[in-house]
Amino acid sequence: MKLIVQNIILASLTTSAMSDFVGLSLEFQQVDENLFTMRLYADFTASTDQLNAVFGDSQSSLYIRSDNGFYQNPFGGPTSVSINTALFGIFPSLAYDSWVTIGSEDQVDNQMLDIGIDWIGFESGGDIETNNGTWFATPDDMQVVAGSDLRVLIGQFTTYGSDSEIYGSINLQGKQGVGCRLQPQLY
Repeated sequence: MKLIVQNIILASLTTSAMSDFVGLSLEFQQVDENLFTMRLYADFTASTDQLNAVFGDSQSSLYIRSDNGFYQNPFGGPTSVSINTALFGIFPSLAYDSWVTIGSEDQVDNQMLDIGIDWIGFESGGDIETNNGTWFATPDDMQVVAGSDLRVLIGQFTTYGSDSEIYGSINLQGKQGVGCRLQPQLY
């Protein structure tokens, strides 16, 4: 396995391309005059490559911060496992809730787990921080595979104001795909 510490800043990324992991990419959407949503992806070179975990440890903490805080819908949760798309019609703003994931956008067939992360601050609009925690899915879960678009979704972050920056440091763990077999890799 390869280990990469990746710094993210709203519009500028510092990346080190290694093996099958080629960096992070962002998608932006302006929700209204006050809310802006960013989706963060890990990018790969093969459709069979995997992202298995996002973590922080004593050597390299994980943190994701926003200057103006994160939008949190009361019907959402800190991870995509809490997102019920059946509620979007009743609570349209739920679609913009801030959450983290490994690949899946909602609770359908979502096998993601987390351990060691205190979500209380994030669910109150604050930061995600840990030096001993992770969110992850196992290599057998299809949501970890890069697929035809060669990327795996890491999270959706909605913030207030066009001047707000989202920034942080994340650590990624995954596997390099080779044909139908997967070779363990650190990135």
